[in-house]
Amino acid sequence: MQTILLINGPNLNKLGTRNQGIYGTKTLLEIEEDLSKEAVSQGFAIKPFQSNHEGQLIDFIQSESSNASGIIINPGGLAHTSIVLRDALVDSNLPTVEVHISNIYEREEFRHKSVTEFSDIKSVVGEGWQGYFSALSQLIKKVRIG
Repeated sequence: MQTILLINGPNLNKLGTRNQGIYGTKTLLEIEEDLSKEAVSQGFAIKPFQSNHEGQLIDFIQSESSNASGIIINPGGLAHTSIVLRDALVDSNLPTVEVHISNIYEREEFRHKSVTEFSDIKSVVGEGWQGYFSALSQLIKKVRIG
């Protein structure tokens, strides 16, 4: 069974209680469990990881990318600031889909640019927690096509 890394950055551990008007009431654990069930039904395993620390996200990508077929990442606020996280994603050589629960292009101007997004990455923005399922679908299609 092929593995997809599911990476969530700072503050996403607070989903379900954090600013519910923007992020909804579903917890990160609930999202991980539901996404894992969907992935398994399509012959894939999900390996979830969340950290509030940039270096731990990079360490996870570096240590796990050789055993994975793709990455779904919600870098949170690091999307707007972290060149080193972007570099780790590029260096993984894995197809990657970036997820943002809210529509970052309709929020504060500083959120409009994602430095973690690059030419080989697809993005899902503003679909709420369901965006993780859109990302999974895109990623599985990309992995199967090659």
